Amino acid sequence: MTSIKDLLEAIYEFMYQLPTIKVKDLIEVFIIAFVIYELMLWVRGTRAWTLFKGIIVLGMVSAIATIFELNTILWIFSKTINVGIIALIIVFQPELRRALEQLGRKNFLNSIISFDDNRDKEGGLDETIISEIVKAVFEMSSAKTGALIVIEQKERLDEYEKTGIKIGAYVTKQILMNIFEHNTPLHDGAVIIRGNRIEAATCYLPLSDNKSLSKELGTRHRAGLGISEVSDAIVIIVSEENGKVSAALGGNLVRGVEAEYLKNKLLHLYLNSTEKKAFKLWKGWPKVGRKDNE
Repeated sequence: MTSIKDLLEAIYEFMYQLPTIKVKDLIEVFIIAFVIYELMLWVRGTRAWTLFKGIIVLGMVSAIATIFELNTILWIFSKTINVGIIALIIVFQPELRRALEQLGRKNFLNSIISFDDNRDKEGGLDETIISEIVKAVFEMSSAKTGALIVIEQKERLDEYEKTGIKIGAYVTKQILMNIFEHNTPLHDGAVIIRGNRIEAATCYLPLSDNKSLSKELGTRHRAGLGISEVSDAIVIIVSEENGKVSAALGGNLVRGVEAEYLKNKLLHLYLNSTEKKAFKLWKGWPKVGRKDNE
């Protein structure tokens, strides 16, 4: 009984010495956990993932060196850590920029500050325009005419629009098909659609460096996936080799989509009032490079 009493007293004394947990401490823990979780999601699937695993290995080596008092190794770590951080920022500047862009597109920021006041004044997509786009896409698919169509959402694509030729035409099936017709001046590059208008053609887009993308996909698919990684645009790609239609959003690529499927997705995205519904709908799309409906 004495030993049990001593044990209980030791446990009580230990609990009494623990710091008091306040509400702000729980908030801090939640914020840190959320940041780490978002960081893991961002790093995974990029070339920074290999770097992250390397950092974990170095951390383990540093812990072992501390336990066994390996002073030479600890001295090397202490002298190189500052230079290493600067080198990482320089080498992974594109990934850091992409992470900040993704942070700026988070819904909680858009709900607090509106940066798109003028956007609502422009004509938007409706069911008629979506039907025109889908009809054009699948007629080009039947003819194996390559196409790359970028549909702008909340984030403007002005910097990519400037790389092409200004069009400013109302969206119709005939114009889209004429732009991508073989051997025409405007067929090479991407078309950018803003609202109910084709803003520009022959636009150059950033290529995706996603290593998991199928090797059988060419530059058109890599460009479509690339613009979806750095913006919230919806991208429709028609393969010139086999005529299959693919769609990309948020860095995810779905291949071999059908007309009804694509039309329903576009209708849900543009006719629902909140971006949250659109995100949930498209989040379930398969990851890059999978062959669906093939």
